[in-house]
Amino acid sequence: MSHNVKVSIACMAYNHGDYIAETLESFLMQKTDFAYEILVHDDASTDRTQEIIKGYEEKYPEIIKPIYQKENQFSQNVVVEYINHKRASGKYIAFCEGDDFWTDPDKLQKQVDYMEKHPETSMCIHAAQRVDAKTKRKIADIRPFKESRVMTVEEVIEGGGDFFATNSMMYSKEKLAVWPNFYFNAVVGDYPMVIFGALQGVFYYMDENMSSYRVNSEGSWTLREFSSIANKTKHYADIAHMLDEIDAYTDYRYSRAVQNAKKGHQFYLLLIQGKFKEIQKEEYLELYNQMGIRYKLTSRIKHYFPRVSRMLISIKLNIIR
Repeated sequence: MSHNVKVSIACMAYNHGDYIAETLESFLMQKTDFAYEILVHDDASTDRTQEIIKGYEEKYPEIIKPIYQKENQFSQNVVVEYINHKRASGKYIAFCEGDDFWTDPDKLQKQVDYMEKHPETSMCIHAAQRVDAKTKRKIADIRPFKESRVMTVEEVIEGGGDFFATNSMMYSKEKLAVWPNFYFNAVVGDYPMVIFGALQGVFYYMDENMSSYRVNSEGSWTLREFSSIANKTKHYADIAHMLDEIDAYTDYRYSRAVQNAKKGHQFYLLLIQGKFKEIQKEEYLELYNQMGIRYKLTSRIKHYFPRVSRMLISIKLNIIR
């Protein structure tokens, strides 16, 4: 095995004391014929996250290379992902946040093998699953297709941020060397990153479930950002602005995909508000027709019987807990 680092694992952690050990163990279990490094960026955690990371650093000093921030960088609008990107020495960079974990010990090897055989590839992602943060019970698959395949830029744009799991991403550092302004201006990191990856070369989806994404974990950005309808509305307004920036960045070559993505987000906002009549308007009819019977029924219940809807949601949440 060569001692030259081929993959840099970029891990962003903040108050992930309940999860970070499992995350790091899922990195260390990787079976590869190449060397890799683990770049952990702790954003001034106030729980025991740093203590746990330091324990692993002492045990694996040649592999685990942490940064322990004294002041939270995210709150100062610093793009913490870029900190790890700049210091990475690997040819490829793989993402995984400190509350998620990998499930396949051959994950890195499989992605590297593909990218080495197909040097035109700028980014490789794979299927994953959403799991309950506490029980790790499977909630849903993150599987955009039922076969491995190359994806178009349009598919990536229209897929949205939930189309892929962040912890499935591996990209070529050389091809994504200089990040665009639309990434630094964005309120999220995964969605603009996959779009940038698709713009820089071939974007490949591997239809193998190799990681788990925790839902509703403590310290989760998603949990804070999506805590109310108002927050969701602001979030998608910010995403729409980002998509407009991407439209201009690409000289409007993908305007149709951008508009479709924005329409999909607006449809989602109407849906969660129970605006049943609105989502059946002509401009949203194609999206509405793609909904399954279960979701159409849920929409009708929310519109015509809001009290029943709230009761069902309450029951569902209690079951999950």
